[in-house]
Amino acid sequence: MRVAVFATGGTFDKEYNELKGQLYFKRTHISEMLALGRSRVPIRLQSLMMKDSLYMTTADRQKIASACRLARERRIVITHGTDTMEDTARFLAKKVPDKTVVLTGAMIPYKFGSSDGLFNLGSALALAQVLPPGIYVAMNGRYFMWDSVTKNRRTGVFEEKAPRARPTARRHTPR
Repeated sequence: MRVAVFATGGTFDKEYNELKGQLYFKRTHISEMLALGRSRVPIRLQSLMMKDSLYMTTADRQKIASACRLARERRIVITHGTDTMEDTARFLAKKVPDKTVVLTGAMIPYKFGSSDGLFNLGSALALAQVLPPGIYVAMNGRYFMWDSVTKNRRTGVFEEKAPRARPTARRHTPR
C-alpha cells in the first residue's frame, strides 16, 4: 500500500542562514528523513509548496485539497506548518471525505538536528496506514481528529480541544 506524501513547507523544511540569521526554504527534507529513519513504506513524494503556514491562503489550501482528491493513493501524509495546521485540517474535512489524510509538522526544523520532525513523520506514516478514512493531525506520538485538535500556544503542544460548554436548560419554577 503506497502512501502519498505532500510537502507544503512549515518549520519541518526550514533551513537557517547563519549570515543573515533568518530561516528560509530550499527544498523538502522528507526523502533524507525517510532514509535516515530506514523507512520501508512505499511512498510517492510531491512537493506542493514551500511556505510558512502563517502565509498560507485559501488558494494554497485548495491546491492541497485538489492534490488529495486527485491522488490515486487512499492514504496521504501532509507535512505542514504547525501554526495553521488546524485550519487546513478543517478545510480538508469539507473537501476530502473518502481518504485517510494525516497532517504533521515540527516545532524545530529538521536541519537543526534536535527536531521532532523525524518522529512525527514516522508516526504520521504509520497512522496513515491504519486509520479509517478521515482527516487527522499527528504530533508528538498522538493523533487527533480534525475537529477536536488545538495547538496550545503557551506550551507548544497539540492537544484535545476542550468541548464547548453546552447551554444548560433553565427550568421555570412557578412562584
